[in-house]
Amino acid sequence: MEIGWKDGHQSTYTFTYLRDACPCAMCNEEREKAHRQPDQPSASVGASPLQMFKPAPRPTEVAQVGNYAIRFTWNDGHQHGIFSWDYLREWCPCDECTAKRHSTDGLEHDIDNHPPREK
Repeated sequence: MEIGWKDGHQSTYTFTYLRDACPCAMCNEEREKAHRQPDQPSASVGASPLQMFKPAPRPTEVAQVGNYAIRFTWNDGHQHGIFSWDYLREWCPCDECTAKRHSTDGLEHDIDNHPPREK
């Protein structure tokens, strides 16, 4: 899936990346238990002997949620994640955004991506 943002930035997401980054409570809890961020892949294929027969993630349906998000129904039956545009931008998988998220200067990333709230 590709998104061209208003500021000219281009994001390209694989279906595997999106499925692994699902923002629903259940997937978020699983990631927290595994000490994984949304941009880090889930367990490798070798983790279970039967996992090599698991089909690659792909959406069977995509629906707009208001003007702020999209929701996927996945071929594994999962359909609870609502991907807000803000979430998708925050977790853009491009090299530049990934480097900023994983840089040693996390403060700069926070300032750039979380401007002060207006009162």
